[in-house]
Amino acid sequence: MNFWRKWVSPLQLTALALFFLPTLATLGLGIWWLWQHGYLLIWFAVVAVCGAIAYGLQFWAARRNRATLNTLLTEANSDWSPRASEVWQQIEQLADNCNPEDWPLDNLDWVMALGKRTLDTVARCYFPQAERPILELTVPHTLLIIEQASRDLRQDVVNTIPFSHRLTIGDCLQANRWKTRAEKFYNFYRVGRVAVNPINALLGEFWRYFRERSFGLARSEFHRWFLRAYIRKVGYYAIDLYSGHQPLAAAEAEPADLSSTASSREDLERVRQTQTVVEEEPLRILVLGRSNTGKSCLINALYGKLFAATDVLPGTTSLYAPALLMHEGLTQALIFDSPGIDSVHFDEQKMLQIALEADLIIWVTAANRPDRQGERSLLDTLRIHQTTHLHRRPPPLLVAVSHIDLLRPFNEWHPPYDLNDETNIKASNIRAVVETVATDLAVPVQCIIPLCLKENRRYNVEDALWAAILAQQDTALRVRLLRCQTARNKAQDWELLRKQLLNSGRFLWNLPDAIKDQKTL
Repeated sequence: MNFWRKWVSPLQLTALALFFLPTLATLGLGIWWLWQHGYLLIWFAVVAVCGAIAYGLQFWAARRNRATLNTLLTEANSDWSPRASEVWQQIEQLADNCNPEDWPLDNLDWVMALGKRTLDTVARCYFPQAERPILELTVPHTLLIIEQASRDLRQDVVNTIPFSHRLTIGDCLQANRWKTRAEKFYNFYRVGRVAVNPINALLGEFWRYFRERSFGLARSEFHRWFLRAYIRKVGYYAIDLYSGHQPLAAAEAEPADLSSTASSREDLERVRQTQTVVEEEPLRILVLGRSNTGKSCLINALYGKLFAATDVLPGTTSLYAPALLMHEGLTQALIFDSPGIDSVHFDEQKMLQIALEADLIIWVTAANRPDRQGERSLLDTLRIHQTTHLHRRPPPLLVAVSHIDLLRPFNEWHPPYDLNDETNIKASNIRAVVETVATDLAVPVQCIIPLCLKENRRYNVEDALWAAILAQQDTALRVRLLRCQTARNKAQDWELLRKQLLNSGRFLWNLPDAIKDQKTL
């Protein structure tokens, strides 16, 4: 039953006023008595102190409620691409700058207007050149954003706002109309009270101010939280769909689908001939660098023993043949050797394509070859190419500096070397090369691993290289997730198109019969 309707009758309002009239008269007589006996100022001070304490407690409670409500707000997805994370910052700024006074809840137009502004913020980041970016969103995607945001927001409202499951929209609108009418009558009462009893009126206004400020804080906090939650929900799902993290066809599926992609299934099938594999999407590790820098030796070192080229890279006619790499703490991985970037077999476009499918890149450079301009140029090209794919994360890059045993003094080789030991000339030269490589290739020093890959002098592989690979595994797994989602989206787009064409074909095939039946009726 609509419980506001029982108060709409003027007769019932009159009865309610008569019910409270004795209490109000007693209050007025009590104040008159306090004034006659000289206690009015004391009572006024007590009321002021209690009001101030109550206001302070309410202000503290409002701050605590704000902190509690903030924990319920939607946060960015850690699996998003860097571009999606940048767009989320725009959504957070929009939510934080949202003024509740500009979006009154009693006017339902705010739902569409604020939702449109949120979608437009996201669309403008992904389609900056479009005159009206929001029109780049398809109708099914728009409906899906509304569906998912409304579902989540409904749960937040039900779990957070008291009586939200009982109050109807009509109740709220009717209560607001009665509130406006009651305020008009109350203003007449305030004017009359000033004329009859100025001291009582002053005290009442003082108490009213603190009461309204106190309860207004809580109401404002809920209002602000609701608007922020709405913006963040709509923005979250808009970014999810614009970035390709959740395609339309997979809205009901698990977002982290890691079934093998088509390219990985082909690579795993080639490896299956000589090694046992697990039916899951592997990490893809790509080894790049110039010729004679030790790329194949590095792969041998990762295996811990020497392989012939045909053992490590089955099918040597392929320039990027896979090999299965297993290690304690590492998920199943495929590692790809490559032709030297300075060899006649090197194809830059092919390398960029292969690198786009990589989850981790290991760049091998020689410590005794200071001419790295070509390496830097190709690395910059690779970085630029990666930034053009907004729905992907760039894979982490490790630089392996080989041939450190050839640094001066040439005849000295007594590992391990402490690079912070300035008294050791070999260690100082290794540290100098590491710092130079970091500058030449624009790579952080902590991502550079000095190595010796010779069979009888193998050094720093297990301690440093494997440790660096395992340290980057979490980042590589995020890259793998987005790579799998991109591949899944493409496959599902074709499957969805096939279903659409099939269903439209059936409709057109049955259309003449439907028209004939319609005429018969």
